[in-house]
Amino acid sequence: MVNHEQENDANGPGAFGIGMLAGSLIGGLAGATAMLLLAPQSGKRTRAKLQRQSHELREQAADTVGDAVDQARDAARQITHDVRKQAVELEHRGQAMLTGEKAR
Repeated sequence: MVNHEQENDANGPGAFGIGMLAGSLIGGLAGATAMLLLAPQSGKRTRAKLQRQSHELREQAADTVGDAVDQARDAARQITHDVRKQAVELEHRGQAMLTGEKAR
């Protein structure tokens, strides 16, 4: 039996957004390439336009990837912080159980 909660945790909350962003970027690139190749311009103008737009798309892709990396890094830091906090709480509870004190 498949545990869907574990699948959702593995994908993370931003996985869908990153996938949509990547799909949109790839679709935009394919559309721009098709438009340029089918445009009624000279080959020289078309190549220059294609080169300029590919440079712009490359910059946009780099920005998008950078943003995604920053978001993933922030999420990892938050998760690490939360896990450490829970570990400290569990340690205190365990020590309290061993010494017979009430947990804080």
